[in-house]
Amino acid sequence: MPGSRSTPPRGDAPTSGPRAALEALFAGSAGDTLRRARWLDAVDQLLRPHLPQGLAAHARLANIRKDKLVFVVDSPMWHAKLRLASPALIDAARSVGLEVNDLGVKTTAGPLRPLPPDAGGHAPISAAARTGLAAALDLLRPDAGEEAPTRRSSGRKDRGTQNTPRTGHGAS
Repeated sequence: MPGSRSTPPRGDAPTSGPRAALEALFAGSAGDTLRRARWLDAVDQLLRPHLPQGLAAHARLANIRKDKLVFVVDSPMWHAKLRLASPALIDAARSVGLEVNDLGVKTTAGPLRPLPPDAGGHAPISAAARTGLAAALDLLRPDAGEEAPTRRSSGRKDRGTQNTPRTGHGAS
């Protein structure tokens, strides 16, 4: 049925929206890199159930290089646990069609997945702490009639006192 809404438009009508942006990304020079990243993510999801309990939240498949799976973990403890589980992971990878014989593990200093913005973990400030902070801030604020000291002038005074020659005790 031409003209019905269920058939896609014909011709060179430009598409817009997120789908067009995604198609443009994959068609550009970064398309191969994006396809590989999506493939690695899919393989990571396939292997995740084969990780030991508790390890899945701390490990992520980073790469498949030749015949080697490369995982990234967020602490040395998980590094050791993943190395112990490597035979089972290699078997799982072979069962999904990958030709791998080895497993490498890298340890990172930061979290594997970014934390949500509201997960800062800040505890609410107590009334006593709020009062103490306000008092400290009041001490740092200059009075209305006084001029605020600058960091540069106080730095020069400090340098001058450090460079004064010592006399008296222990001088020969």
